[in-house]
Amino acid sequence: MKIDDLDLSKLDLSLLNHEEKLEVYELLRIRDVRAKRNRLATYKPYAKQVDFHTAGASFRERLFMAGNQLGKTWAGAFETAMHLTGRYPAWWKGTRFPYAIRAMVGSESAELTRKGVQRLLLGPPEVRDEWGTGSIPHECIRDTSMKQGVPDAVSSIVVRHDCGEDSVIQFNSYDQGRTKWQADTVNWVWFDEEPPLGVYSEGLTRTQAVGGQVCVTFTPLLGMSDVVKRYLVDKPAGTNVTNMTIYDAEHYSQEQREAIIDAYPEHEREARAKGIPILGSGRIFPVAEEAIKVRAFPVPPHWPRITGIDFGVDHPTAVVWLAWDRDSDTIYVTDCYRKSEPGIGGHAMAVRARGDWVPMAWPHDGLQRDKGGSGEQLAKQYRDQGLNLLKDRATFEDGSNGVEAGLSEMLTRMQTMRLRVFSHLEDWFEEFRLYHRKDGLVVKQADDLLSATRYAVMMRRFAKTQEEAEVRIRGNKIPNITPFGVFDPVTGY
Repeated sequence: MKIDDLDLSKLDLSLLNHEEKLEVYELLRIRDVRAKRNRLATYKPYAKQVDFHTAGASFRERLFMAGNQLGKTWAGAFETAMHLTGRYPAWWKGTRFPYAIRAMVGSESAELTRKGVQRLLLGPPEVRDEWGTGSIPHECIRDTSMKQGVPDAVSSIVVRHDCGEDSVIQFNSYDQGRTKWQADTVNWVWFDEEPPLGVYSEGLTRTQAVGGQVCVTFTPLLGMSDVVKRYLVDKPAGTNVTNMTIYDAEHYSQEQREAIIDAYPEHEREARAKGIPILGSGRIFPVAEEAIKVRAFPVPPHWPRITGIDFGVDHPTAVVWLAWDRDSDTIYVTDCYRKSEPGIGGHAMAVRARGDWVPMAWPHDGLQRDKGGSGEQLAKQYRDQGLNLLKDRATFEDGSNGVEAGLSEMLTRMQTMRLRVFSHLEDWFEEFRLYHRKDGLVVKQADDLLSATRYAVMMRRFAKTQEEAEVRIRGNKIPNITPFGVFDPVTGY
């Protein structure tokens, strides 16, 4: 009898004698040992883990930001094992290292590195007979060196790559300071749990000469830290974020998910269950996303529309499109646009492509003049590009334009389900998650789309249907309505 031929579903143990049963049990034991010593061969990631891995083909820096116990560290360990060994599954679409590599990994302290990263890569730290039952296959482990002063902690592992040469992985910790990360050039750096920016920068620097990669896996309990800000606000070229919530983890039932969320302290629920950073003194819109999300639908033609723009000077230009159901007094955010480039002409072209008949609300800074170019007001420059800007800047009916009043109205509408957002507008929800106060004041970062939304909500009294808008502009120009995709969320057709 062979291990590969053993199928208990087709084996009637009652027909076997004692010696045959012992043989079956021994074969099962050997098969179990083989499986434990090559877990890499059976790694089956969830969809969000696949997204994280696949992003490696296009981005040099990746953040896997997820709630607790959802599989972020698991994904980091198995990808690290793949790069060390050169063993990639058939479904793999991420980056590949066809040669032996040098890698650095680590966590907050040597003890946490041993309990987390080392355990998942190598196996139980305190049971050396089981080293090789982690993500790195047993047969690929060539040698290990131990760390001084930390029981059962390894300093490095030599791993056989399929090319026939050896990869080397070094274990560090953040509490050692950035100098411990000043190693030779490496191909791969994995930070498990959020590192200080200095340590992160040092790790990134080690990869530059060979175009290596850096990945970070953590639950954002430190709030809008420097590393979180780098990925979510600054967004330098070559960076990517994968966010995984408890609802993306298939090993939990719905009942288990709700019980887990309820068990977390209320102020930590967003971070621990959804991977959303804990934000200073609190979120400005403490409303569950699911409460305001709505699946995109064709907007009835009798609903008036309005857009809002936040002019980009030292930040992205952002535009939102709203549809207003007057009967229920419900406002829907149906589309959004946010880009730093390609300048006023490019922004205007993108907006006109969605319909240049829609009235546009704009803020007070539209009255500012271009200091480095034409000297004309921003609002006039956008009007000259064919956008239907309203005559006056955004205000309430009484002429006021207070930020807090606008935020209060938006929050009230969200709480009463009279401000809804099409669920596919991920850029809008990204800002929604991060919008917060610090020391009681609104933090003016990554708020471009939300500001544009506020202006449009304030000026909804000037919203028009397409028919009403064309009556006003007929004889001056023909509206440029350009359908795109299967459904145009602006025109509703």
